[in-house]
Amino acid sequence: MRSTFKVLFFFKRDKQKANGTIPLFCRITLDQKEARFGMKTDIDPAHWDVNAGKATGRTKEVPEINSLIDSTWSALYRIYRNMQERESSVTAEKIKNEFLGISETHHNLLELFQRHNEDVKKLIGMGKSKATYQKYEVTRTRLTDFIKERYNLSDISLKEINHLFIADFEVFLRTSCKCNPNTTAKFIQLFKRIIILAKNNGWIVADPFANYKIHFAKIDRGYLSQEEIKAIMNKQFATKRLEQVRDIFVFSCFTGLAYIDVFYLRENNIRTVSDGSLWVIGKRIKTGISYRVPLLDIPKMVIAKYKGTLPDGELLPVISNQKMNAYLKEIADICQIDKNLSFHVARHTFATTITF
Repeated sequence: MRSTFKVLFFFKRDKQKANGTIPLFCRITLDQKEARFGMKTDIDPAHWDVNAGKATGRTKEVPEINSLIDSTWSALYRIYRNMQERESSVTAEKIKNEFLGISETHHNLLELFQRHNEDVKKLIGMGKSKATYQKYEVTRTRLTDFIKERYNLSDISLKEINHLFIADFEVFLRTSCKCNPNTTAKFIQLFKRIIILAKNNGWIVADPFANYKIHFAKIDRGYLSQEEIKAIMNKQFATKRLEQVRDIFVFSCFTGLAYIDVFYLRENNIRTVSDGSLWVIGKRIKTGISYRVPLLDIPKMVIAKYKGTLPDGELLPVISNQKMNAYLKEIADICQIDKNLSFHVARHTFATTITF
């Protein structure tokens, strides 16, 4: 239903003062609900045109009053339009309060999310990873699309967030975005962190997540047996891209390093310890926690294969995680391994199958 916004200026004869003037009032009407306030100016009723809602005559007060009326109308209409953009519920009382400067300071969801993400971006390499920043950015994009589709707004006040908003966002992720249950849960989890930030700053009182449970489904990512690892290692691939992906995957199987840690490996991460053995030493990109992994013979051979062929001290020719996982599925088919092969399987294989 279309909103009906009107502004009327009027005076009340029962408020007439001793000098004959009457206080001028403004009435805002929105969807048949009214809000009134005084204009803090008086007018001689003989100089008021009721039908036009304007002062008439040639006294010096007339242009001043009409200028006040015009500026007030313009300000009220601007507030009304801005509220429509940022809030799902606009009332005459809210418009009046903002005009009079007694409304509460507005904090909007997407605006806060953007400021938060900008802070995360500044901390990349200092406790935050680029992957973490990208996850927050995708979550903000999903929320932007949802708010536009569900409320036809460019942003929404934090005070408008409730249990129904969260439930509807979950449905949007599952249907419009085609997200699986765990991806949906991860988006909701990142969204919740922004709400916690708002609550900790006192911008909202009630926690909309109080009765909302985020459910992650347990997934058995699996691992490779020794026979399956040997099948991949001994396979002769027709393309260089599959051979390189195989080598990097096998390297991770024998070191337990995550994709992002392998991606950032450099020659200075390979160090000789006191007993003369070689170790991979560094800090995890995701957590900043130090790791020390002894280099077994197979990962040594992988490193030697690419030594001196890569720029900037890179250790291995690592491509994007998305392409890596796509090629690993191709490798699984070629090697007749009936498993959902992804790079994360290498870490599980290291923890389950590889022995020192």
